[in-house]
Amino acid sequence: MNKIISIFFIILRLGLGGMMIYGGIQKFQKPNPTPNEVIQKASKFQEPDQENTLQKILYINGMKQTGYFWQILGICELLFGLLLVIQGTSLIGALFLLPITLHIFLFHLFLESDEIGELITTGGYLTVNILLVTKEYKKWKDLLWISFK
Repeated sequence: MNKIISIFFIILRLGLGGMMIYGGIQKFQKPNPTPNEVIQKASKFQEPDQENTLQKILYINGMKQTGYFWQILGICELLFGLLLVIQGTSLIGALFLLPITLHIFLFHLFLESDEIGELITTGGYLTVNILLVTKEYKKWKDLLWISFK
């Protein structure tokens, strides 16, 4: 039974790590739009019923317009995904990925709440990440409570 659980966690670790590596690479596939292109794209979604789409466009493109944040996010997803895939560094990768998977889930919860499939997928990423971190509780619990002897 323990062997089955270990294999299950290896599959979860490799799956989440692979998705983060893929997501990190995707951040560098397209050039960042110019501010005028963002305004032009956003102006197409001015109707009240398209407010969610407009918010998503402005949020994502705002990260891209900083000139660094979108790229840093991609580098972090790539690096932490690689750390997760490598068995010896998987705990560090899972810990560092936790705020990123939380952010991805919250983005979809608040800006794409009508997309149930996306919520389930991103909720799955967050759940897997939490499972991977809690599985290694014995390794990091001493970081939370300092005992004075």
